[in-house]
Amino acid sequence: MAISPGYQKQGEGSTESSPLVDRENSMSTAFSFRHFHLNLLMLLLLCSNGLSSNDYDGEGHALVELLRDLNDSHNRIKDWNINLVSPCFSWSHVTCRNGNVISLSLASNGFSGTLPPSITKLKFLVSLDLQNNELSGALPDYLSSMSNLQNLNLANNSFNGPIPAAWGQLYNLKHLVMRGNHLTGTVPNSLTNITGLKELDLSSNDLTGGIPLQLFSIPTYNFSGTHLACGNGFQQPCVSSSSVPVSSRRPKLQVVITGASCGAFLLLLVGAIVTYQCNYSRKLKQDQFFDVEGDVERNISLGQLRRFSWREIQIATDNFSENNIIGQGGFGKVYKGYLSDNTKVAVKRLTDYHNPGGEAAFLREVQLISVAVHRNLLRLIGFCITSSERILVYPFMQNLSVAYRLRDLKPGEKALDWPTRRRIAFGAAHGLEYLHEHCDPKIIHRDLKAANILLDDNFEPVLGDFGLAKLVDTKLTHITTQVRGTMGHIAPEYLSTGKSSEKTDVFGYGITLLELVTGQRAIDFSRLEEEEDVLLLDHIKKLLREKRLGDIVDGNMKTYDPKEVETILQVALLCTQSSPEERPKMAEVITMLKGVGLAERWAEWEQLEEVRNQQFSLMSRQFMWAEDSTHDQEAIQLSQAR
Repeated sequence: MAISPGYQKQGEGSTESSPLVDRENSMSTAFSFRHFHLNLLMLLLLCSNGLSSNDYDGEGHALVELLRDLNDSHNRIKDWNINLVSPCFSWSHVTCRNGNVISLSLASNGFSGTLPPSITKLKFLVSLDLQNNELSGALPDYLSSMSNLQNLNLANNSFNGPIPAAWGQLYNLKHLVMRGNHLTGTVPNSLTNITGLKELDLSSNDLTGGIPLQLFSIPTYNFSGTHLACGNGFQQPCVSSSSVPVSSRRPKLQVVITGASCGAFLLLLVGAIVTYQCNYSRKLKQDQFFDVEGDVERNISLGQLRRFSWREIQIATDNFSENNIIGQGGFGKVYKGYLSDNTKVAVKRLTDYHNPGGEAAFLREVQLISVAVHRNLLRLIGFCITSSERILVYPFMQNLSVAYRLRDLKPGEKALDWPTRRRIAFGAAHGLEYLHEHCDPKIIHRDLKAANILLDDNFEPVLGDFGLAKLVDTKLTHITTQVRGTMGHIAPEYLSTGKSSEKTDVFGYGITLLELVTGQRAIDFSRLEEEEDVLLLDHIKKLLREKRLGDIVDGNMKTYDPKEVETILQVALLCTQSSPEERPKMAEVITMLKGVGLAERWAEWEQLEEVRNQQFSLMSRQFMWAEDSTHDQEAIQLSQAR
C-alpha cells in the first residue's frame, strides 16, 4: 500500500495557476505551525479538566420495496430514506400509531406498476389510498390477508379482471372504492362477508350480473356506470339515497343525548381540575426537594419529547447515586437509570447553568436535537428543567461506546472484529452526513470521537453528544478560548481561530477512523517512551513512511481485509488534511468508503504530500542552520575585546 506520510499546515495559495506551486508556497510556515500546533495541544490538554465523555423497523424496508414495485417513475416521493430510524418520524404520505404504519396516502403520484405483495408486510395498515394513478393488472388475492384493513381506495386506475372472491375475508373493511378501472365479471357473493363495510363504490367498471342483496344494506354504495342489475327496470337503485325514511324524532333525540353528555363531561372535567389543584397544593406543602425552587413554567413543550419531573429523575437514578455513574466530562455526569415502566435510560446531568439567556439557549438546542432523527443518531427521550438543573434523558446503549470496546474491555469480553469496525465507519459517516446536509439549520457535532459513538444491542453505531456544544461551560477549561472538543481530534483551523464548520467534523471523523483501525487514542503520551509521536495522526504517518504497516492495525483483530483497511486509512488521511478546503464533504466520504472516486483523490494527495515533505525537510535544515548560526554569532561577540 503506497501511502505517503506528512501532516502540515497549508497557507493561502499564490497567484500562480499550478496547484502544486500554490501548495509549495503555502509551506513557508509549515514547520513553525506544526510545533505551535503540538505545543498548544499539549498546553490545552494539561490545563483542561476534560470535556465530553463518554429489528431496524421492517416496515421501512417494506415501504421502500413497495415504492420500487409501484414504479415511481416521476420521482414524486423523495424522502423515503432507508437510513432514517423509522418511517413514522419524517416520511411523507405515511401515518403511524404506536410506532406502526396505519395509513398510506399515495393518490395522484403517477405510479405505473402493479399492487405488489410487499404491501402485506404492513401488518397494521388500516387505510390504503392509491386512487388516480396508472396501476394495472389483476386485483390480488393476497390483499385478503390484511386483517386490519378498513379503507381501500383504488379508483381511477387501470385494474382489470374480476374482484377476487377471497376479498370476502376482509371482515374489518369499511370503505371500498374501485371506480374508473377495467374490472369485468360479476360482483362475488363473498363480498357480503365484509360485515364492517360502510361504503362501497364499484362505479364505472365493466361488471355484469346480479348484485347480492346484502350489499344494498350498506349505508353508502355506488354501482352506476356498470352493467349490473340495478336502476331503471330493477327493484334496487344503483346509488344509495339519503332520502331513506328516518324517524324525525331520532335527530332531536341525538341532540338531547349529545348535549347531556357534553354537560356531564364538563362537570366532571371541572371537578377533576379542582381536585387536582387541591391535591397538588397539598403535595407541595408536604414534599421537600432540593434545587427546585423557582421551577420553570410547566407549559414548556417540545414536540413529542417527554417532560420529566425532578422527582422522576431522582427516583430513576436512585437520587443520583455514585454507583450509577457511567460517564463524566466537562458537561457533567451521565447516570444509568430506570423509569417507572422499567425502561433503562442514560441520564445526563449538565453542570450548573446560570449563563445569561441560558433557558432559551437550552430549549433551542434541545429542540434542535429532537428534530434530528436518524438511525445513526442518538434519540432524545426527554428532559427536565429546574432553576439550577438541566437534565437530558437518552436510551441506554447496552454495548456502551466504541472507545470502551477498543480500549477498556473487561476480561472475557470480545474485541470488535473488522466487519463491525467497518460498519461503524459507515454508520458514523451517514450520521454526520445527515447532520450536515439534511438538518435545517445544520448541526455541527464538534466533538466526534470513539467515545461519542455508542453501540446498540446489535452493535450498530449511534452518534451521541451532538448539537449541545453551547451547553458546555467554557470556564471549566480554565482558558479563554471557546474551542470545544477533545485534544487530538480538534481541527487545526478550529484550534487557531475558534471557528468551526462541517470540515471540523470531517477532521474529527478522520481521526476516529484511525482509532478504529489502530485501537489507539488520538493522543498517547506513553508513545514518548518509545520516541514515537504523541499525536496518533503523526504516529500513523511515520509508520507509513517507514513501511511498518503491520504495526498500524489493532493487534486485537485476528483477521481483516487488507484492501478494506487500506481504503479506510486513505479516507482518514484525506479527511485530516490541514486545509479545510481540501477535505471532502461527508457525502463524498461515504462514496469514497465504497471505493468510488477514491483513487483520483488519493493520487492527488500523494503528489501534494511529497511536495509538503520536501518543503518540510528543507525548512527543518534551515531552522537547524539558523540555530547554529545564532550560537556561533553569540560566541564570537562574547570573545571580542571590551
